[in-house]
Amino acid sequence: MPSDLPAVLPVFEAAKAIMRADGNLEQWSAPGFPGEDLLLRDIDRGGGYVILSDEISPRASLGRDDRIVLSSGAESGVEQTPVAYFALLPSPEPTYDHIEGAWLTDEPYGVLHRIASYPDVHGVFSAIIDFAAARFPHLRIDTHRDNRIMQHVIDAAGFTYCGVIWLTDGTERLAYER
Repeated sequence: MPSDLPAVLPVFEAAKAIMRADGNLEQWSAPGFPGEDLLLRDIDRGGGYVILSDEISPRASLGRDDRIVLSSGAESGVEQTPVAYFALLPSPEPTYDHIEGAWLTDEPYGVLHRIASYPDVHGVFSAIIDFAAARFPHLRIDTHRDNRIMQHVIDAAGFTYCGVIWLTDGTERLAYER
């Protein structure tokens, strides 16, 4: 998986371009964010995942533990390239300790962070949620107030808006649980 990082970093640049085009100018605006060091921390914690594909407009399906494979059903031996990344980490998430609002439960949960994909890849969020829900009975996620695209897919995936949390740098995020 660390060997995938050079191919994953452009996925984040594509995701940033999507956000900027939709009016989300602030999220992930720090130069080089998220960088290899943060992604390596996800991997070290056992929660950094790459989504691979062997076609231009794939649909998502679950694959190996550290990778989700988006496949056209092509013969084995076809090179698969990274088209998306996400982190799925176990609770507790320190920035979720204080919420302006209320979580649905105090039970242990999985937290989703750093979801990014190329714009022409379909079914990524659905595959991530299926993958995460198979591992954690409760899921939490947060997003920037200006990230309308992510808010839409979070809502469509059955999450409930719970309130506002603050990152360690003091910026707010909209928080959801399912």
